[in-house]
Amino acid sequence: MERPEDKTILVVEDEPDVRIFLQTVLEDAGFNVLTAADGEEALKIIGEHRPDFISLDLVLPRKSGYKLLLTLKRDQELARIPVLIVTAHARTDLGKPQMEEIFEKTALLGPGLYLEKPVKPRQYIRCVKQALGLSFSESDEDDADIKNEIQTLLNDANSESLARALAALKKKSN
Repeated sequence: MERPEDKTILVVEDEPDVRIFLQTVLEDAGFNVLTAADGEEALKIIGEHRPDFISLDLVLPRKSGYKLLLTLKRDQELARIPVLIVTAHARTDLGKPQMEEIFEKTALLGPGLYLEKPVKPRQYIRCVKQALGLSFSESDEDDADIKNEIQTLLNDANSESLARALAALKKKSN
């Protein structure tokens, strides 16, 4: 039985914060992750390390996600890699025409064809796992919820509160 640890995901995203977020979500789910900031870099990585799945932003510098997708679909081997478009522009003038062409002319492999930003970690992992034929359990959802809740609390906490919590945890473990 294959596991996330057996799969490599390529995240193609030009926004550094979003790229790190998606990478972290995937790594927390157990996947091996490669990243690229644009379509040209992605093509180079794909040639060197064939990923099992590609998470692709639509609007990218140098070579857009749309052009990268067309390049992949022209190659018989690369066309088999499941692709999930992750974009904030599915309904804007910047991306809507490309999305319409993708729906009309390109057969994407995998569930759902795209996710709109901001991406919810649980939904993102579910799409990736479904496309790769991996099971998605309720414990995956619980783990994602707990991690998100902890991250939210940490983001909202001040340094004094965190120091007190850390001291209490250290005292309790002794």
